[in-house]
Amino acid sequence: MQSNGNLATLNGYEPLTAEQRTEFLEHGFVMVRNALSESHRERLEAAVDRVYAEERAAGRVKDNGALHLLGFLTRDEEFADLLTVPTVFPHVWGMAGWNIHTHHNHLDVTPPVPDEEPPNWGWHQDGYRQNSDPETMDPTQPRPMFSLKVGYVLSDLSRTGRGATMVIPGSHLNNTLERPADTSKPQPPPRGAMEVTANPGDAFIFDRRLWHSRSVNTSVVTRKILFVGYTYRWIRPLDHMPIDRTSDWWNNRTPVQKQLLGDSPDAFNYWGVKADGYVDEEIPLRRELRERGLLDRSVPWLR
Repeated sequence: MQSNGNLATLNGYEPLTAEQRTEFLEHGFVMVRNALSESHRERLEAAVDRVYAEERAAGRVKDNGALHLLGFLTRDEEFADLLTVPTVFPHVWGMAGWNIHTHHNHLDVTPPVPDEEPPNWGWHQDGYRQNSDPETMDPTQPRPMFSLKVGYVLSDLSRTGRGATMVIPGSHLNNTLERPADTSKPQPPPRGAMEVTANPGDAFIFDRRLWHSRSVNTSVVTRKILFVGYTYRWIRPLDHMPIDRTSDWWNNRTPVQKQLLGDSPDAFNYWGVKADGYVDEEIPLRRELRERGLLDRSVPWLR
């Protein structure tokens, strides 16, 4: 399950093929190899190291050295362009459409803990109340996707045992996952589970309904990964990420990136319409796709 990216020849507005869309819909997961150029990956890792040093100095790193930092995008100029990485962005708008923003992003640093046991039971779907508030009357029907997430791998996770995310491909179509009777102690992973092994610079994209879990890092490699999540603009953000709209960081963003960061002229715009109820054709990502001939009435989220 992988899609090969070529950063030198992509602009981020290439349409997905029918095969790529089917793969994501069936598996809830896709790999993008070489999503980041090596120079970009190095700059991102250096930015992660800077932020990590700041958080450690402020006493916000766990005793075991792990850091899980929400709303990290504004912490460094290098992070901002993760919103629209050309090798990955087609998968984002291609599967979620044009009326989207980033609602949840986190920076993870996981140093080795050789004697750590597997988590008691960490398997879950993302979304919190998105898993219960819109529950259907028919439990055999999957819940709506609502959001997807991209993981940018900065360290060498090409082997298991390095703290990589574990997933169960295809499990996004199941609202429940069979649990062991005793979840208070370590358990073997569910049937079909796999660690997302990846090289530095790879990325993976997954449907928020995909059942997944963390794994332990018993290697000598520190896991460094950046996650950027996207949802519809009529869903509120999950992270607290203040943005100074007078800053160079904000002024350096493109109109599409500003949309993805929550910019909007009014409340109607978040719903994709104007006050008269008609589609707002000037929403930046919709306008970009329209001008490139990429709106597609056969795909509901790209109409």
